[in-house]
Amino acid sequence: MARIKLELPERFSFSTSIPIRITDINYGGHAGNDSVLSILHEARMRFLKHFGYDEKNFAGVGLIMGDVAIAFKKELFYGDTAIISVSASDFTRVSFDLFYLIETIRDERRITIANAKTGMVCFNYDTQKIVSVPGAAKEKLGGGD
Repeated sequence: MARIKLELPERFSFSTSIPIRITDINYGGHAGNDSVLSILHEARMRFLKHFGYDEKNFAGVGLIMGDVAIAFKKELFYGDTAIISVSASDFTRVSFDLFYLIETIRDERRITIANAKTGMVCFNYDTQKIVSVPGAAKEKLGGGD
């Protein structure tokens, strides 16, 4: 079976920490894949807020997630704090990618838990149509030419 390989950016423009809750833990004793996706969503909201945006107002347009890829490396456990670094890149006329590096600290070492990417599409919720990435947002997130 082919495995997902994500090329992460060399540097990230934002980082946040999210504690792992007991409700994130599945029957295997670690954070479930659905919880990791929820953690990415929280990190994305914090990233957007850092730049003055949210998913309903991204410089005047909305955002929807077109795709997601998560490459798991290690497990997250109850009591861990996930450190999520986020950066935007690969801008097109109507979309861009957000890349995530999820890490935690164990035994005084920073270890990689997962690499991830969400493809974000600009969307007008009123007309239910895909729209262009606002230039101001692209510039602010580091996607300017």
